[in-house]
Amino acid sequence: MRRAPLEARLWLAQRASAAVLALCVVVHLATMLYAVRGGLTAAEILGRTRESMGWLCFYGLFVAAVAVHAPLGLRAILREWTPLRGRPLDAGVAAFAVLLVVAGWRAVGGLFR
Repeated sequence: MRRAPLEARLWLAQRASAAVLALCVVVHLATMLYAVRGGLTAAEILGRTRESMGWLCFYGLFVAAVAVHAPLGLRAILREWTPLRGRPLDAGVAAFAVLLVVAGWRAVGGLFR
């Protein structure tokens, strides 16, 4: 009985993270196109991001949205295609979410060192 409100919150979290991801992808691609068409090299782009707290926050938000969205999508697929249910499924996708956060923050950290 308590499972229905949890499933509704997870559904909402995936849809909200999808909206954030869509915005982040558009901003990221538009910025890259603008920078490359402006003649900036990768080194010049990295030189500009290293001092920007705004870009650090933006890419941190990007990582957070991925870490919410992808595991929830994977959870839905695994529930449909496998016999996994309950805690084993939730623990597996939670571990995947942690992996995404760690890998994402390592990448973001590399941009701002």
